[in-house]
Amino acid sequence: MRAYQSWGRYPHVQHTRVVPVSWRSAPPELATIPGNVLPFACGRSYGDSCLNDQGTLLDVTGLDRFISFDESRGVLRCEAGVTLAEILALAVPRGWFVPVVPGTRWVSVGGAIANDIHGKNHHRAGTFGSHVACFELLRSSGERVLCSPTTNAELFRASVGGLGLTGVVLWAEIRLKRIPGAAITMERIRFSALSEFFQLSKTDQQYEYTVAWIDCLARGKRLGRGLFLRGDHAAGTPPAPGKRGRKVPGEMPSGLINRATVAGFNALYYRSQLRSTRRSTVSYEPFFFPLDGIANWNRLYGKRGLLQYQCVMPEPAEESLASMLQEVSKSAEAPSLAVLKRFGALKSPGMLSFPRPGITLAIDFANRGPSTLALLERLDESVRNAGGSVYPAKDARMSSASFRRFFPGWESFTPHIDPKFSSSFWRRVTARQ
Repeated sequence: MRAYQSWGRYPHVQHTRVVPVSWRSAPPELATIPGNVLPFACGRSYGDSCLNDQGTLLDVTGLDRFISFDESRGVLRCEAGVTLAEILALAVPRGWFVPVVPGTRWVSVGGAIANDIHGKNHHRAGTFGSHVACFELLRSSGERVLCSPTTNAELFRASVGGLGLTGVVLWAEIRLKRIPGAAITMERIRFSALSEFFQLSKTDQQYEYTVAWIDCLARGKRLGRGLFLRGDHAAGTPPAPGKRGRKVPGEMPSGLINRATVAGFNALYYRSQLRSTRRSTVSYEPFFFPLDGIANWNRLYGKRGLLQYQCVMPEPAEESLASMLQEVSKSAEAPSLAVLKRFGALKSPGMLSFPRPGITLAIDFANRGPSTLALLERLDESVRNAGGSVYPAKDARMSSASFRRFFPGWESFTPHIDPKFSSSFWRRVTARQ
């Protein structure tokens, strides 16, 4: 039986029922379902934006059909449960690519719209919603509304980044990106401190994709050291991806991810190349989706799960980010994977879209309970003071006061919420305090 939980596996909730949505031509009558409802597909949101405690989930994975593909223009129409993995399998051999991909390909089209996902090319392409031509939205009244930047434009803007609260996306039309081949030419550059990241990120516009891994346990002069990756699509047949299909077999002990194991991994990874700069040609899969090669990798964190913290800080951000990294490194927590990326100036189309100009930092933490939550609250304070924001799709614990500071336009969004739709996240961040 499928487990309906978030990727972080926290918080633990109980859903009253799960209702499948399998046919766009004959969806369930939402008004007849007791209580509130929320769409659910792949469950790759880290927090509770995909959860509906004591409510109903609408499982839309049955909406998994391609409708049309104009191969000459790269315009794809498909149902909302189709995953980015399925689109890439169709499109890449034909010379097209999904214009914006996150760190996993196991994301549904509906989820990509609801969270207005971003990727390594935000500085060039903006967010996923910028490449959505139109979609059909099912409301609980039974009305089916065609939404685009010019038709029902306000509902379009509310639904892009709207966390699934405006209705069920039944199908969407997406503009794909032309590519010369399935290969990526990549440079990986070792840098020894946070200041060097800022120097390297000034080259963003010269490359389609940029991102950096950083060692969150490094201190002193090594604070913020890491590896900077940049790459472009390339012609030719790429090398076959390395061994994939590995799987975490079951539940791991909750203490497996700790400061000692993370410190050991970080030291090895930082020194994993002999030269400071390494150039190579790789297949697109390991470049974009390195963790997809390990199925159920979230089980490595044990039953307590993990908390991912992703924020964006307006520039100049070096001082505020250095302060946050110092806070993390001196804590007793176990920050495992951490990435830095510069967001570009392209405006996101959604009312609640997260990306905005600045530097975004994302860190995975083993969930150790109150001490982890207390650290993340201290990080929230730094983000509030800097005028930044925290990503709802990754969040499982931000306060209502923080949310209102991070998204001051949230009240303009609320009239577009379908009265039948709700989520654990939305009830938490809009609760009166």
